[in-house]
Amino acid sequence: MDGARPLWATPLQFVFACISYAVGLGNVWRFPYLCQMYGGGSFLVPYLIMLTVEGMPLLYLELAVGQRMRQGSIGAWRTINPYLSGVGVASVVVSFFLSMYYNVINAWAFWYLFHSFQDPLPWSVCPLNGNRTGYDEECEKASSTQYFWYRKTLNISPSIQESGAVQWEPALCLILAWLLVYLCILRGTESTGKMEQLANPKAWINAATQIFFSLGLGFGSLIAFASYNEASNNCQKHAVIVSIINSSTSIFASVVTFSIYGFKATFNYESCLNKVILLLTNSFDLEDGFLTVSNLEEVKSYLASAYPSKYSEVFPQIKNCSLESELETAVQGTGLAFIVYTEAIKNMEVSQLWSVLYFFMLLMLGIGSMLGNTAAILTPLTDSKVISSYLPKEAISGLVCLVSCAIGLVFTVEAGNYWFDIFNDYAATLPLLLIVLVEAAAVCYLYGLRRFESDLKAMTGHALNWYWKAMWGGVSPLLIISLFVFYLSDYIITGTLQYQAWDASQGQLVTKDYPPYALAIIGLLVASSTMCIPLGALGTFIVRHLKQGDTASVA
Repeated sequence: MDGARPLWATPLQFVFACISYAVGLGNVWRFPYLCQMYGGGSFLVPYLIMLTVEGMPLLYLELAVGQRMRQGSIGAWRTINPYLSGVGVASVVVSFFLSMYYNVINAWAFWYLFHSFQDPLPWSVCPLNGNRTGYDEECEKASSTQYFWYRKTLNISPSIQESGAVQWEPALCLILAWLLVYLCILRGTESTGKMEQLANPKAWINAATQIFFSLGLGFGSLIAFASYNEASNNCQKHAVIVSIINSSTSIFASVVTFSIYGFKATFNYESCLNKVILLLTNSFDLEDGFLTVSNLEEVKSYLASAYPSKYSEVFPQIKNCSLESELETAVQGTGLAFIVYTEAIKNMEVSQLWSVLYFFMLLMLGIGSMLGNTAAILTPLTDSKVISSYLPKEAISGLVCLVSCAIGLVFTVEAGNYWFDIFNDYAATLPLLLIVLVEAAAVCYLYGLRRFESDLKAMTGHALNWYWKAMWGGVSPLLIISLFVFYLSDYIITGTLQYQAWDASQGQLVTKDYPPYALAIIGLLVASSTMCIPLGALGTFIVRHLKQGDTASVA
């Protein structure tokens, strides 16, 4: 099987595949958010420490396992220990959940990309109301970018209980995104500031989880990629390279994001001041040009004292313009990618060009990560003699893409964004922590660290130094346990899980409790992957016990 297994054309191709998988949307829309939340540049201190004690060691571990065992996640862990086949199954299940909803982001990117060729951009202005006597009320209460996202793109329902119909335009974009992924799969492996925040434990926890999920640990994708390497490939060097490039990309993305934040905040602040100036000028019949930004506060104080009754009537309409509050607004995820960025883009010169470039970049990041996710699913399936004997690889790939696309249509209904958030928040977090914890423990204490060390030396010709052994054998597993405890305690302390729902009458998000059936699905998402590990071990035990019984009865 090793002789027939396809290989990367060059080690550089393997490195680029890992980088394409690791550098994804989280680098663009989560890392900058965490920097803003936890002290700006000071967040780099816990981030770089966690990269050293968690990210690189566990990345190297998965690459080494894949390269040594030359199989996908299920076969690799079964080879290490027959009772660990459930670990690989759990990785495939998590990757399947991720693929179902992750490609919806690419569908949204396609949707915005297609609309980027219009002049003016459709999210730059509010549409007229039905009577054509003014702007749409929902858009006026929110903003043009929020209106285009929540109403034109998602056509979002008021709550998760109101599912609504499938939105055919996003659905077609989703089909296009899956078609693109399938065509890429067919090519195969041959082408594929505030320092006090350091005392905040959540800063360290979030730094660790950002490293963990950004590198894509536990999904089985890295094991699948490494299984196509030559046995002599220096995966230790590649693990360091991928980790450094991934983190450097996050830092660079933050610099760009903060410049966009600054541009947007300054623009909104100046727009707010101009609206206040126009309101006061018209309300008090002031001379045009008399009221300026420099004398605004002084004139407001004078008007309040000279015309108290009239000023009290106008006062509720006067907005409190604050540059600091604009800068402190922290947004992540789809809110950053499809609202904040588009808010800045619409005010730039040649906005159509920047919009096309931005959403094309977003699409490339998303497709690169999707190819890694689907590889984690397809490699174990194509490695299976039972499945591959009945179906060719092209048919297996097509079925996986077709099933994922069909289920993914759930995220294109009017309540689809709420289900998207459920999958994004709960399908992978706890299961991945458990998977990687079992992986590290299995290599060090079941397979044996010394045995694995000798395997790596025989493959690459390099001895394993003390750093990797210390991280694998103690530091990284203890860190994962602490993260696991934190998430469990956080869920318990939080109590009833809540979500953000769009209120069209107010033009803003409101907090609501998840209904019981949504909580049940959240529990099912977590349990369906994590229970694969004990159930896999139990199944292996039963099969072995039955075989021993049959052997004894024959004897």
